[in-house]
Amino acid sequence: MRPIHLACRLTIAAAALALFAAPAAPQDLHPSRRPSPMGTARITVGDVYVRVVYSRPYKRGRDNIFGTAESKALVPFGEVWRTGANEATEITLTGDMSVAGQPLAAGTYSIFTVPGPESWTVHFNSALGLNGNARRNPETGRFEAVDLAVSDVLVTTAVVGTLEEEVDQFTITLEEAEGGTDMCLRWISTEVCVPLRLPE
Repeated sequence: MRPIHLACRLTIAAAALALFAAPAAPQDLHPSRRPSPMGTARITVGDVYVRVVYSRPYKRGRDNIFGTAESKALVPFGEVWRTGANEATEITLTGDMSVAGQPLAAGTYSIFTVPGPESWTVHFNSALGLNGNARRNPETGRFEAVDLAVSDVLVTTAVVGTLEEEVDQFTITLEEAEGGTDMCLRWISTEVCVPLRLPE
């Protein structure tokens, strides 16, 4: 009986060892498998390369995307939006350009927007590496909101247009235009375009 008893003990010990030794499955954070995957828009205008990196949320059956806070819209009018999902949207310019007539130096900027029913406010901001409008505090491990007003580099407004065909997934494009490019934001039936031009 002793050999059988010893075998049972060895089996139990081996099972326990395997249980505690097995590594925990890592959280799948690959951008392509996020609910709002990453997207990139890019264009070369003259000698200037422009790239936008952002996350692309889907409609996912939500009928009230842009609207009033009272209507419980996903993106309420008058409130700062990260212009996508997950990390803040960022734009990189390898050369100086103008945005709606205002100069913007070469560099990388976060893009924040404040949607409205007829026009949007668009912020080009020097704060980088943000999750939305917050940054992780290494001491507390918590995300803390950043005062974006102190790091705004350029603020402009853009008129809201209406799309004939619904766009299910939030999209940013950089489209050829005379003297530069138009950065166009489209989601559901809303379209907002911001002109970026080479210096004259």
